[in-house]
Amino acid sequence: MRLFYTDRFVLPLPPGHKFPMRKYRNLRRRVFADGLTPPEHRLEPHGASDAELGLAHDRDYLERVSRGRLSSAEQRRIGFPWSHEMVERSRRSAGATIEAARWALVDGFAVSLAGGTHHAFAGQGEGFCVFNDSVVAARVMQREGRIRRAAVIDADVHQGNGTAALCRNDPTIFTFSIHGARNFPFRKERSDLDVPLPDGTTDAPYLAALEAGVHDALQRARAELVFYLAGADPWRGDRWGRLALTKS
Repeated sequence: MRLFYTDRFVLPLPPGHKFPMRKYRNLRRRVFADGLTPPEHRLEPHGASDAELGLAHDRDYLERVSRGRLSSAEQRRIGFPWSHEMVERSRRSAGATIEAARWALVDGFAVSLAGGTHHAFAGQGEGFCVFNDSVVAARVMQREGRIRRAAVIDADVHQGNGTAALCRNDPTIFTFSIHGARNFPFRKERSDLDVPLPDGTTDAPYLAALEAGVHDALQRARAELVFYLAGADPWRGDRWGRLALTKS
């Protein structure tokens, strides 16, 4: 299994900022310590190019991000202040999912530890997401002739609104989101399949809904490649998750 990580690219965040960047480094250290992959399969990805990112994002938006021309309102919507490091990390995160997709088609699966930026739209970012890595990677694989159809199975507690919007008129990428009904984003987009769950949902009903949704999504998608966003935030200990899943 190839595993791609980006935690060397740390954002210079102001003191007290609520986004804990250290979680990426802690995750990578834990995965390495557990020996899930041999050292030669632990890889640092390239930064996605404008040509790759442009398969999902507007040219004007890419220029504003790259040249530091995002407005204060746009930066607040993303949740990060602009910096060169923010641009580099965002490109590397998308690059990690592109490279993981290529290797998944060879090995059967691969992992990106910093993907899942599903709140990024064509012309704006939000919710700590600058570029939509899953849609970018799916379209890169299509452009390279590796696949025709893809699916995104999104198990983050927040709906993948950017992914849904980007693929609204794209029948070649099927979008499935299972998420908290009352959690961010408060204005939901329409995925091909949405499964909104009430606050406090526990293991058994969650797993039943997930199993039914995955079965339905895979039947309808007829995908050659699936992007699975493994959100940890439905866990009952997550301060903002509002669901009640256990680790067992």
